[in-house]
Amino acid sequence: MQKLKLTGLAILSGLLMGISWPETGGIAPLFFIALIPLLYLEHLVSQNPDKLKSRHVFFNAYLTFLTFNTFTTWWIWNADPSGMIMVEVIYSLLMAITFLCFHKVKKNIGEQKGYFALIVIWIGFEWLHSNWELSHPWNTFGNVFANSTPLIQWYEYTGALGGTLWILVTNIILFKVFNKLILLKEPLKNSIKTLILIIFIVFIPSLYSFIIYSTFSEKDTPIEVIVVQPNFDPYNEKFGGTSEAKQMDRILSLARAKVSSNTKYVLAPETAIPRSSDEKLIENNYGIIEIRKFVKEFPHVKFIVGMTTWIEYGIRDVKPTLTSRKSGNPTQYHDVFNSALLIDNSPTIQFYHKSKLVLGAEKMPYPKLLAPLEDFALKLGGTFGSLGEEKEAHNLIDGSIQIAPVICYESIFSDYVSTYVKKGASLIFIMTNDGWWADTPGYKQHLAYARLRAIENRRSIARSANTGTSALINQRGDIINSTDWWKHDAIINTLNTNDRITFFTEHGDILGRLSAAIAVLILLASWIIKMKRRLTKS
Repeated sequence: MQKLKLTGLAILSGLLMGISWPETGGIAPLFFIALIPLLYLEHLVSQNPDKLKSRHVFFNAYLTFLTFNTFTTWWIWNADPSGMIMVEVIYSLLMAITFLCFHKVKKNIGEQKGYFALIVIWIGFEWLHSNWELSHPWNTFGNVFANSTPLIQWYEYTGALGGTLWILVTNIILFKVFNKLILLKEPLKNSIKTLILIIFIVFIPSLYSFIIYSTFSEKDTPIEVIVVQPNFDPYNEKFGGTSEAKQMDRILSLARAKVSSNTKYVLAPETAIPRSSDEKLIENNYGIIEIRKFVKEFPHVKFIVGMTTWIEYGIRDVKPTLTSRKSGNPTQYHDVFNSALLIDNSPTIQFYHKSKLVLGAEKMPYPKLLAPLEDFALKLGGTFGSLGEEKEAHNLIDGSIQIAPVICYESIFSDYVSTYVKKGASLIFIMTNDGWWADTPGYKQHLAYARLRAIENRRSIARSANTGTSALINQRGDIINSTDWWKHDAIINTLNTNDRITFFTEHGDILGRLSAAIAVLILLASWIIKMKRRLTKS
């Protein structure tokens, strides 16, 4: 019965987390109590060392996070069932190991310090998970408030990890109240101070955010932007089922129907130009030729569009990279890129190559070690194997205006997006293709996370999706205009540029870096204490 109770608590915690999440329930404040069953589970194991062991914490925590991750990201199945299983299994495992570390540390250094350790270990884990080869920060706890933008205007100081801190602190203190009132049956008066503290922790940041939200004023520097959503089925039309002429005609026709004398930019989606090209020969590409005609017709317009490109080089001139592939000539290699292009009436085209690549679909992690497995990479974007990647973010430059060309998956990396802005971007343009997951929470969550990037950096965002939801977002994270699902459309509005640098933009995920450093010290101290106890016993 005790083990069954643990299982029930584990599942309950996972379900509460899932119901809280954007587009799979959307009751974000519920996350303030969602971890209490899991903390109670860990407490039961700690209080019964003769009957329950650390493995019970690990396996039940794994069940919690497997429930949570499956509840919130089951839609990956529509793109690739094996990919979905891999993501859920591995990410849940990493989260369970992190929670087990907290349990072990708490046993060694005591309850109060142990709960502090949970905070820094977890935030440190989320930061690390955004910055290593297996990164997948989709379910960073602070993302839960992505559609609750009036509550989190202070993310401009902390980023999404500030939301994680908010959640962890609140859950831990509420669990302490639960422990006193329900488990120990202490009178309510013993917890009055703690309850008042909870009110302050939950409502003061919310009140501060509402004040910022209601008083925030953008500098009036309007730029008219057209966002195109061509809406080609990625499985049956986009990559082979529909001719490039028809695809380009739809994109340009949608833009042409909206363009005005004030239009500054047209934004089209990731891989909108259907045929890939060698960058040296790109002017011969049909899609490029048609866009050149468009910007000649409307010389005041700059066209920003996604495309698959490649760069050829010989092994005598350039050492092949880890992601390069052999060309037809045995002495030639090439790298394939998921690229963003800025095209205008100048003779040159600006390129940006996507840096944060989707695991499996675009990237094989640890290529030196796992290169033999490359043939088993998923096919989600019309390419096999690892793509080449940009070493760091850089902007597309249009005179005094710099634009952050964020491609698809990159928009979920808060620290990475801030580097564009720190380098001078006054607007953020996101290009994506969200049609892989069908009409599920996936594309809706992806849009929601873009709202976080707007707040963190105080930058207006134009977001073009092949299909999904294309949108224009202001610097408060509000959606100004958006398209419907599975509809070819174009929207037009003005976005204000901004040159102010937020604290988060300037310093990045300082909360994550600091937590990771403290977590390492705590884990080391816990291990030393454990070793001393063993030596004392012996």
